[in-house]
Amino acid sequence: MNSAIIKPAWSPITIALMVLGFIIFWPLGMAVLAYILWGEYMGGSREKADAWVSRQKAHFKSRNCGPRHYGAASTGNAAFDEYREEQLKRLDEERRKLEEDRQAFEEHLANLRKARDREEFDRFMRDRNAPRPDEHRNDDGGERQGY
Repeated sequence: MNSAIIKPAWSPITIALMVLGFIIFWPLGMAVLAYILWGEYMGGSREKADAWVSRQKAHFKSRNCGPRHYGAASTGNAAFDEYREEQLKRLDEERRKLEEDRQAFEEHLANLRKARDREEFDRFMRDRNAPRPDEHRNDDGGERQGY
């Protein structure tokens, strides 16, 4: 017996709830849309929904969807497995070298930014401390404002 108040189908009330959900807060609208599309597969109860999610996870794992792991199952051919391991180690070493180069380049850019900032600050201080063109010197060495 399915005792859900709102059935997971394209009905005027579910469409209105979906639109309202998108207007109020877009993830709410997405949740209603997901319920409309996949709610009947989940069966309407938490246990059935958990079972459906577990089946989907198992399906994706069986298709090898997801991150690849280097400890993949043996192919049964020792020579190929050895070759694959050597190549994966070589790729890991290349990846490590690229990461070190990236970090060195980022440090170089940071140093360039610091040098540019220092140069701009020094120029600001020189300009700030330089005598202004509207200032004149007295005979006694004191400064006098020109009008």
